[in-house]
Amino acid sequence: MGLLVLCGRAPLQKRLQKELLALQSDPPAGMTLNENSVQNTITQWIVDMEGAPGTLYEGEKFQLLFKFSGRYPFDSPQVMFTGENIPVHPHVYSNGHICLSILTEDWSPALSVQSVCLSIISMLSSCKEKRRPPDNSFYVRTCNKNPKKTKWWYHDNTC
Repeated sequence: MGLLVLCGRAPLQKRLQKELLALQSDPPAGMTLNENSVQNTITQWIVDMEGAPGTLYEGEKFQLLFKFSGRYPFDSPQVMFTGENIPVHPHVYSNGHICLSILTEDWSPALSVQSVCLSIISMLSSCKEKRRPPDNSFYVRTCNKNPKKTKWWYHDNTC
């Protein structure tokens, strides 16, 4: 039975290794893999991010936490901001949860860590006003620790 589990995880490990190498060799602008985060496990990464030049977040530093389940890439990774600086943005809750459709219902196995990073950079870069989502206080008090367990309602394409 242990052999089956090992064989079943091989495609996951191979895919994550491929994406890890791609992120290291050709990261999106302003993104860097935190090498320490992958020393003990390949299923949890931290990506250091810097706000893009000419945006509201220019020069600010953030961290994204990626957690991969055994069903990746058929199941999206859990992605959230972590650390001391969570961006103030209409689609980012103060606990780091991100309301972005590709992280849940619009996920496709064709997407990658790089494409998720690009989407998050784009989301932040297009923002015109730093503010929290209107339901931030209620959501943070009542949500699950795993943002993938939230039933998101995607209704705002203005930011």
